[in-house]
Amino acid sequence: MNLSKLFTKSDQRGIARPSELATAGVTAATIARMKQKGLVVQLGRGLYQLPDASTDTHHSLAEAAKRVPKGGVALISALAFHDLTDTITSMVWLAIGPKDRQPRLTHPPMQFVRFSPERLQEGVETHIIEGCPMKIFSPAKTVVDLFRYRRSAGTRYRHSTGLNLALEGLREVLRTHKAKPAEIAAFARKAGVWKAMQPYIDAMTANG
Repeated sequence: MNLSKLFTKSDQRGIARPSELATAGVTAATIARMKQKGLVVQLGRGLYQLPDASTDTHHSLAEAAKRVPKGGVALISALAFHDLTDTITSMVWLAIGPKDRQPRLTHPPMQFVRFSPERLQEGVETHIIEGCPMKIFSPAKTVVDLFRYRRSAGTRYRHSTGLNLALEGLREVLRTHKAKPAEIAAFARKAGVWKAMQPYIDAMTANG
């Protein structure tokens, strides 16, 4: 059995769920034998990878994409993906819908926040990480969401990312031109945080 061809055929390039392997004719017993022989590595419950598969720097995001396909990479994780912060987080921050079931997972560590259906659909980009399509919020949407979660009080903000990180993200996205002020303002108005963001944007763009 050509395992590399099998994984690539499903467009996973090294990461797959048992259901995806079953579709290709690989039974649970076969998976168990391959695992015992070291032909595949179990990353966690329900995720397998080829032992010699190349690992992307955003490997944990690829795992998260497999485990929570409805989720979108948000806040700190999205900021880091877009190279807009030096902050290192041990968790993958994922946005899910208000009624979506929150998986009880231990690997990779995940921090869930709930977005309204509208917020969950806005500013979504699709990036391929280790062959896995991953929904990641755009730089403009991400900095706006950071301002939405900047507070430290209230039910919504129990997982606050803080104002300092929001300001860092805004400063970097403007400096690197990964989003235009008008684009950020449009998302901010929809999210109801334009009044909070406008003074900072005006100050950061005052000299052109």
